[in-house]
Amino acid sequence: MTKTNKSEFRPNDHVVYPAHGVGQIVSIEEQEIAGISLELFVISFEKDKMTLRVPTHKATEVGMRSLSSPDVVSKAMATLKGKAKVKRAMWSRRAQEYEQKINSGDLISIAEVVRDLHRSDDQREQSYSERQLYEAALERLTREVAAVGGMDEVKAQQEVDSVLVSRAAA
Repeated sequence: MTKTNKSEFRPNDHVVYPAHGVGQIVSIEEQEIAGISLELFVISFEKDKMTLRVPTHKATEVGMRSLSSPDVVSKAMATLKGKAKVKRAMWSRRAQEYEQKINSGDLISIAEVVRDLHRSDDQREQSYSERQLYEAALERLTREVAAVGGMDEVKAQQEVDSVLVSRAAA
Protein backbone atom coordinates (compact mmCIF):
# COMPACT_ATOMS: atom_id res chain seq x y z
CA MET A 1 0.00 0.00 0.00
CA THR A 2 2.83 2.41 0.88
CA LYS A 3 4.38 1.85 -2.55
CA THR A 4 1.37 3.09 -4.53
CA ASN A 5 0.96 6.24 -2.45
CA LYS A 6 4.63 7.03 -2.60
CA SER A 7 4.68 6.94 -6.40
CA GLU A 8 1.48 8.99 -6.55
CA PHE A 9 3.00 12.02 -4.81
CA ARG A 10 6.54 13.32 -5.23
CA PRO A 11 8.52 16.23 -3.79
CA ASN A 12 7.63 19.56 -5.51
CA ASP A 13 4.15 18.25 -6.43
CA HIS A 14 1.24 20.49 -5.55
CA VAL A 15 -1.41 18.57 -3.62
CA VAL A 16 -4.76 19.35 -2.04
CA TYR A 17 -5.16 18.55 1.63
CA PRO A 18 -8.91 18.75 2.41
CA ALA A 19 -8.70 20.82 5.58
CA HIS A 20 -6.05 23.26 4.32
CA GLY A 21 -6.31 23.52 0.53
CA VAL A 22 -3.38 23.62 -1.89
CA GLY A 23 0.10 22.91 -0.57
CA GLN A 24 3.40 21.73 -1.98
CA ILE A 25 5.27 18.59 -0.99
CA VAL A 26 8.69 19.79 0.13
CA SER A 27 10.17 16.38 0.91
CA ILE A 28 9.55 12.84 2.06
CA GLU A 29 11.28 12.08 5.34
CA GLU A 30 11.66 9.27 7.85
CA GLN A 31 10.86 10.10 11.47
CA GLU A 32 10.70 7.99 14.57
CA ILE A 33 7.50 8.60 16.50
CA ALA A 34 6.81 6.63 19.68
CA GLY A 35 9.45 4.10 18.70
CA ILE A 36 7.93 3.47 15.28
CA SER A 37 9.70 4.59 12.14
CA LEU A 38 7.31 6.48 9.87
CA GLU A 39 7.70 7.80 6.37
CA LEU A 40 6.11 11.26 6.08
CA PHE A 41 5.20 13.72 3.34
CA VAL A 42 6.31 17.20 4.41
CA ILE A 43 3.78 19.61 2.91
CA SER A 44 4.28 23.35 2.95
CA PHE A 45 1.34 25.77 2.83
CA GLU A 46 3.26 28.92 1.89
CA LYS A 47 0.35 31.33 2.21
CA ASP A 48 -0.54 30.11 5.72
CA LYS A 49 3.12 29.81 6.78
CA MET A 50 2.37 26.26 7.85
CA THR A 51 4.09 22.91 7.44
CA LEU A 52 2.16 19.67 7.71
CA ARG A 53 3.57 16.15 8.03
CA VAL A 54 1.35 13.35 6.73
CA PRO A 55 2.28 9.66 7.00
CA THR A 56 2.69 8.36 3.44
CA HIS A 57 0.50 5.31 4.10
CA LYS A 58 -2.34 7.55 5.37
CA ALA A 59 -2.23 10.19 2.60
CA THR A 60 -5.14 8.93 0.49
CA GLU A 61 -7.05 7.85 3.59
CA VAL A 62 -7.13 11.43 4.90
CA GLY A 63 -8.26 12.69 1.49
CA MET A 64 -4.99 14.15 0.20
CA ARG A 65 -5.16 14.28 -3.58
CA SER A 66 -3.42 15.65 -6.63
CA LEU A 67 -4.59 18.93 -8.13
CA SER A 68 -7.81 18.77 -10.12
CA SER A 69 -7.60 18.32 -13.85
CA PRO A 70 -8.29 21.36 -16.08
CA ASP A 71 -11.56 19.58 -16.94
CA VAL A 72 -12.68 19.61 -13.29
CA VAL A 73 -11.67 23.29 -13.02
CA SER A 74 -13.93 24.12 -16.00
CA LYS A 75 -16.78 22.20 -14.35
CA ALA A 76 -16.20 24.19 -11.16
CA MET A 77 -16.30 27.44 -13.14
CA ALA A 78 -19.52 26.27 -14.82
CA THR A 79 -20.92 25.54 -11.34
CA LEU A 80 -20.24 29.17 -10.41
CA LYS A 81 -22.44 30.30 -13.31
CA GLY A 82 -25.41 28.34 -12.00
CA LYS A 83 -28.24 29.74 -9.94
CA ALA A 84 -27.59 29.86 -6.20
CA LYS A 85 -29.34 27.05 -4.35
CA VAL A 86 -30.12 28.27 -0.88
CA LYS A 87 -31.99 25.81 1.29
CA ARG A 88 -34.62 27.03 3.71
CA ALA A 89 -32.94 25.28 6.63
CA MET A 90 -31.71 27.21 9.67
CA TRP A 91 -28.44 29.08 9.15
CA SER A 92 -26.54 26.90 11.64
CA ARG A 93 -27.45 23.77 9.66
CA ARG A 94 -26.55 25.37 6.31
CA ALA A 95 -23.29 26.74 7.75
CA GLN A 96 -22.39 23.23 8.86
CA GLU A 97 -23.07 21.88 5.37
CA TYR A 98 -21.00 24.64 3.76
CA GLU A 99 -18.15 23.93 6.18
CA GLN A 100 -18.26 20.22 5.27
CA LYS A 101 -18.20 21.04 1.56
CA ILE A 102 -15.21 23.37 1.99
CA ASN A 103 -13.29 20.80 4.05
CA SER A 104 -14.16 17.95 1.68
CA GLY A 105 -11.45 19.25 -0.64
CA ASP A 106 -13.76 18.61 -3.61
CA LEU A 107 -13.41 21.53 -6.03
CA ILE A 108 -16.99 21.29 -7.35
CA SER A 109 -18.41 21.35 -3.79
CA ILE A 110 -16.25 24.36 -2.94
CA ALA A 111 -17.50 26.10 -6.10
CA GLU A 112 -21.09 25.42 -4.98
CA VAL A 113 -20.40 27.18 -1.66
CA VAL A 114 -18.89 30.19 -3.48
CA ARG A 115 -21.90 30.27 -5.83
CA ASP A 116 -24.47 29.98 -3.01
CA LEU A 117 -22.85 32.59 -0.75
CA HIS A 118 -21.81 35.12 -3.40
CA ARG A 119 -23.58 38.47 -3.12
CA SER A 120 -23.65 41.11 -5.83
CA ASP A 121 -23.44 44.73 -4.71
CA ASP A 122 -27.20 45.31 -4.86
CA GLN A 123 -28.03 42.36 -2.58
CA ARG A 124 -28.32 42.46 1.18
CA GLU A 125 -25.19 42.49 3.30
CA GLN A 126 -23.73 39.13 4.39
CA SER A 127 -23.51 38.24 8.05
CA TYR A 128 -20.05 37.83 9.54
CA SER A 129 -20.21 34.02 9.49
CA GLU A 130 -21.52 33.98 5.91
CA ARG A 131 -18.65 36.20 4.82
CA GLN A 132 -16.10 34.00 6.65
CA LEU A 133 -17.36 30.85 4.91
CA TYR A 134 -17.56 32.62 1.55
CA GLU A 135 -14.00 33.91 1.83
CA ALA A 136 -12.66 30.52 2.94
CA ALA A 137 -14.34 28.79 -0.03
CA LEU A 138 -13.25 31.51 -2.45
CA GLU A 139 -9.64 31.27 -1.28
CA ARG A 140 -9.57 27.47 -1.68
CA LEU A 141 -11.12 27.75 -5.13
CA THR A 142 -8.77 30.46 -6.39
CA ARG A 143 -5.67 28.73 -5.01
CA GLU A 144 -6.49 25.54 -6.86
CA VAL A 145 -7.52 27.37 -10.06
CA ALA A 146 -4.18 29.23 -9.89
CA ALA A 147 -2.14 26.06 -9.27
CA VAL A 148 -3.87 24.09 -12.04
CA GLY A 149 -3.69 26.97 -14.53
CA GLY A 150 -0.08 27.78 -13.65
CA MET A 151 -0.99 31.39 -12.89
CA ASP A 152 -0.71 33.60 -9.83
CA GLU A 153 -3.61 33.89 -7.39
CA VAL A 154 -4.45 37.44 -8.43
CA LYS A 155 -5.12 36.32 -12.00
CA ALA A 156 -7.13 33.32 -10.77
CA GLN A 157 -9.13 35.63 -8.48
CA GLN A 158 -9.94 37.88 -11.47
CA GLU A 159 -11.05 34.86 -13.48
CA VAL A 160 -13.39 33.66 -10.71
CA ASP A 161 -14.70 37.20 -10.14
CA SER A 162 -15.49 37.68 -13.83
CA VAL A 163 -17.53 34.45 -13.83
CA LEU A 164 -19.45 35.55 -10.70
CA VAL A 165 -20.06 39.05 -12.09
CA SER A 166 -21.26 37.66 -15.43
CA ARG A 167 -23.71 35.45 -13.53
CA ALA A 168 -25.01 38.40 -11.52
CA ALA A 169 -25.53 40.40 -14.71
CA ALA A 170 -27.50 37.62 -16.37
